[in-house]
Amino acid sequence: MAAQVLDLGVDLADPETFAKDDLGAYWRRLRHEDPVHWQPAAAGRPGFWVVSRYADLMTVYRDPARFTSEQGNVLVTLLAGEDSAGGKMCAVTDGARHREVRNVLLKSFSPRVLAPIADRVRRNTARRVARAVLLGECDFAAEVSEHVPMATVSDLLGVPESDRAFLLERSRETLSSGEAGQSEEDGWSARSDILLYFADLMEQRRGGDAEDVISVLVNARINGAPLSREEIVLNCYSLILGGDETSRLTMNDVVHTLAGEPAQWQALREGEVGADSACEEALRWATPTMHFGRTATERVLLGDREIQPGDIVTVWHSSANRDETVFPDPDRFDLARTPNRHVAFGYGPHFCLGAHLARVEITALLDALRRFTSAIEVAGETARFHSNFLAGFSRLPVRFTPDKAGLSAFAAELKAERTA
Repeated sequence: MAAQVLDLGVDLADPETFAKDDLGAYWRRLRHEDPVHWQPAAAGRPGFWVVSRYADLMTVYRDPARFTSEQGNVLVTLLAGEDSAGGKMCAVTDGARHREVRNVLLKSFSPRVLAPIADRVRRNTARRVARAVLLGECDFAAEVSEHVPMATVSDLLGVPESDRAFLLERSRETLSSGEAGQSEEDGWSARSDILLYFADLMEQRRGGDAEDVISVLVNARINGAPLSREEIVLNCYSLILGGDETSRLTMNDVVHTLAGEPAQWQALREGEVGADSACEEALRWATPTMHFGRTATERVLLGDREIQPGDIVTVWHSSANRDETVFPDPDRFDLARTPNRHVAFGYGPHFCLGAHLARVEITALLDALRRFTSAIEVAGETARFHSNFLAGFSRLPVRFTPDKAGLSAFAAELKAERTA
């Protein structure tokens, strides 16, 4: 750290930092003046590196040998000194074992397996949005976005419908909170409940031939040996969180943003922009997963900073997705933006397994909005999650103006399905 380091008085480990401030100016300054920034130690926690520039983030993601995930991949575990799931959960495993377990998981993500799930996503999303529009006013987070991603990932995992409300409630408390004051013990309790749930469910799937993730994991063999109990339940836990959070928070964000961007809303409504490009911009703009983290395994030069073995290195999607060198006019919400090489799903060996389904969910939402409503307004006070990892709304009151023709056509489609 021979070069001078900026001291901007911003603590990225503190969830309050993200609740109180718009960090756009902070990130711009870091990208220009101190793109590999040292966050000093404070309040009993170690210091860590903050990587804000897109190119440097990609360097870290492309080099898992020198920047390992196995000590943890988010600040909450990295600052604690370890992740107990390291070497067992795919997200915090590197090397050969990561590739082997990921290849097992990919069997449940084949186009043949995903096609019927994607169809259910589209139908479920359309029904949820139509119902919300007919209500006129609702909390979009509670009425729509809480239910669509959880239903999707539950279908993928093979979770019975009767258990999904429980998993949704517990997953919300693991990495974020709807308000300040949640204790660390509350988060650990929620994680334990989810792990115990999957431990029970895996025993019911042994010996079966179903293609849901739990069945595939519990009956898989790698080099002739089954996966350990810990590997199975931890990877189910990882998928339930990852499959829910990114889509849910992006859905909330795009509805909120469209309410304040009438020109972009009209472009979407009138078909001037496609749902695919709109989906990518929604992901870039929301960037629900603000960071991921790694631990340096050896001395390495990143930018003009010398990283030492054992140093924590955090890469910030929320900055990289607004990098001016990659995204022209990055602070403009542009549904027609192309190319759009955002990193909302990460990059490299740990690229999100559920990226395709997340895109299906967000595209289905955009399609349903433009079919069923002619106007969106924020109808009350919003609230954001209290987290240093996830960014998004926990409450989003909105008012929809119904598109009567679109809703009538959808009602006719549903009637035709029932009588077919």
